[in-house]
Amino acid sequence: MAGFILRRFGIMILTALCLTFVVFFLTNLAPNLEKLAKTQGNARMTDAEVTSWLANRGYDQNIFVKYGEWLGVVPGYVIEQPDGTYRGRCFDQAEAIPDDAPRFCGVVQGDWGYSSVFRDEVLGIIGLRLGLTGKLMFWVMMVMVPSALILGVLAGMREGSRLDRGLSSISIVTTATPEYVSGVILITVFASSAVGLKWFKGTATSAMENATFENFFLPVITIALYGMGYIARMTRASMAEVMQQQYIRTAILKGVPFRQVVLKHALRNALIAPFTVIMLQFPWLLNGVVIVETLFNYKGFGWTLVQAASNNDIELLLGVSVVSVFVVLITQLISDIGYVYLNPRIRVS
Repeated sequence: MAGFILRRFGIMILTALCLTFVVFFLTNLAPNLEKLAKTQGNARMTDAEVTSWLANRGYDQNIFVKYGEWLGVVPGYVIEQPDGTYRGRCFDQAEAIPDDAPRFCGVVQGDWGYSSVFRDEVLGIIGLRLGLTGKLMFWVMMVMVPSALILGVLAGMREGSRLDRGLSSISIVTTATPEYVSGVILITVFASSAVGLKWFKGTATSAMENATFENFFLPVITIALYGMGYIARMTRASMAEVMQQQYIRTAILKGVPFRQVVLKHALRNALIAPFTVIMLQFPWLLNGVVIVETLFNYKGFGWTLVQAASNNDIELLLGVSVVSVFVVLITQLISDIGYVYLNPRIRVS
């Protein structure tokens, strides 16, 4: 198992480097850099002034060198400015290169850059917004996973029954309805004066400081409904397959109560496939919250991603990509390890 985990960590690091380089390359394309120069400098810059602005800040370097500097494995640039001062990646503009200026300053060293939109350190912004999204994701999982498992197990216990068809229909409807549709419907019905059922708030901004049932229920249920149907369908299929196994039929023929057959013999084996699906919901939630947080004005990780992309905040966009890649790879590793423990037939050599 230790060797398996070490190999997976090696693959994770290689995958993370490849994915972050792709994002870095796309964010450092010429049109994005030109827009950055005119946003930070002067909107009426000429092409020559844009080129000079970018050159004085190290943006005209080779893409691999810039990526290494951002990552923190290549020494940061030091460029002499036209006025005789020096500007470096690892220090502010100064008349001389500071003696205490570090040579390396990137993601590895904890320097994730400075956000041009929020006017703050990227690492601090991501930490704050990720905490808010973590609170939202926690309650989504608390609602979504138990509900989906109950629906899936009940439907799969008696395949083809009226209960199975009814619960399967509900699962299909929830999965087929995207978050932006269900969110708008829920706001219109339960938070708008158009219908009259003003049970909840149509915005979750106040939930950032104090989450209550009134201001947090709609965004939670909007995300949970979409993912719940998918998990329920997977659980139902797995449960139906397990209920057809020979050992289950033998237990039923021996007179073991049906409830005990389900809980003691079928449930653990039926949860092997849904476990993998549940772990993969975490990366999906990072995408789902982009829509829901924007819709309900909940300023979390997804809302931050939208702000960074729409305002060409390159440093913040790169920081968000690092976190997203990390979450995806870690959840996949946990999923693989959990799958081995849940299924004793699998052995890792």
